[in-house]
Amino acid sequence: MKKIHQNTAGIDIGSRSIYVDIEGKEVASFETFTSDFRKAAVYLIEAGVTSVAMEATGSYWVILYDILTEAGLDVWLVDGRQTKQVPGRKTDVKDCQWINQLHAHGLLNRCFVAEGLMKELRSYQRLREDHIRSMSMHINHMQKALIEMNIRLPEVLSQVHGASGTVMIEAILQGERDPQKLLSLCHHSLIKKKGEKIVKALEGFYTEAGLFALKQAYEAYRFYKAQISDCDKKIQDTFNKQNMDLYEFPKGMKRKQIRHNKPDVSDLGKYLLKIFGGKDATKLSGFTDYTWFQVLTETGPDLSRWKTEKHFTSWLGLSPGQHQSGRKKKNKSKGRPKAGQIFRVIAQGLLNSKKIALGAFGRRLCGRKGPRVAIKAMARKLAEQYWRLMVKGSDFVEFGIKYYEEIMRKQKMKLIQRLAVELNMDIVPQEIEEKILNLHEE
Repeated sequence: MKKIHQNTAGIDIGSRSIYVDIEGKEVASFETFTSDFRKAAVYLIEAGVTSVAMEATGSYWVILYDILTEAGLDVWLVDGRQTKQVPGRKTDVKDCQWINQLHAHGLLNRCFVAEGLMKELRSYQRLREDHIRSMSMHINHMQKALIEMNIRLPEVLSQVHGASGTVMIEAILQGERDPQKLLSLCHHSLIKKKGEKIVKALEGFYTEAGLFALKQAYEAYRFYKAQISDCDKKIQDTFNKQNMDLYEFPKGMKRKQIRHNKPDVSDLGKYLLKIFGGKDATKLSGFTDYTWFQVLTETGPDLSRWKTEKHFTSWLGLSPGQHQSGRKKKNKSKGRPKAGQIFRVIAQGLLNSKKIALGAFGRRLCGRKGPRVAIKAMARKLAEQYWRLMVKGSDFVEFGIKYYEEIMRKQKMKLIQRLAVELNMDIVPQEIEEKILNLHEE
């Protein structure tokens, strides 16, 4: 095979050592301390290496990637699934040699690595998501502690961690047990609509162990809520450091409401519109400024690095995989990058929508192949629309469920017409059939 890249090197990264292979030289090893990473960079430059390939192993690659890039080397970060060795021949030394060989012959695809503003925003956003998951876990702990004392607030309130719920929990932890006094702390709309039920729900059987569990869960919930707030401040500071002229919304334009985990970042939509040159992803079904920000931190602002929407959806892990042997076709997942997961979550929220065409498409597919396939197909369509909007600038218009149903009706009509031709039959509209029946009756 002809070599595509010249002067290459392959690196296998571990927790304690890295192994570097340069063609014509023995494999060199370096420890994973920062000073040793710098020595590895000098070693590669002195050997005349210009391009380096290494696996994306955990988070071990991050600092080494930055040091080698800073030294002027063209670093290819590749997916570990592309560099699998033959079973029974796997060692760290052979791995780096195999990576170098694949890279030299152009058989590897480089991963997307965020840089600059995107790298910083991605770090804060991913940390924020981790805190949200931890906070959700402690909300469940709060609900469990309440149920164990037979305080049935989870059945009465839509959110135990809402404004009224947290005020009552704080009062309970401070020693208040009177249901009427606890009810008086709620919002007046709750008192009017659910007053009697809340009083009954608050007649619990308090225990020392239950109150201790509730206190622990509530304090942990508040801690992670504060951590999320700190992440929002860092995101705001990162945007402010760029000194961007904010995009101004047209008069009368309203942004979609962010219902859950809304970031406390002022003018988030204006920053996003400025980054994308006025292209607004919230025109797409299910997209809010927050979901758009999540996708931005994972894919970056330049989607033209993916040649087509098919390349983009394949990278997201949303395209159908091929795993065929003989006559057997097996299902094999292609991995789920974080960006692909975001599109899946958006699609899941649209599955039960009664006014959006994509929701009708998902329900139709769900009836035949199940929700897992339907959500993936919906996510793929959303990702294609997002790529077209950001790369080609195509205007997206949501025609709604009636437009989709009209398309389906036309497709069924074509099918009926084809079957009628095959069976040598005629199609008679219902109105004409009724007139014929009336004539026969007369």
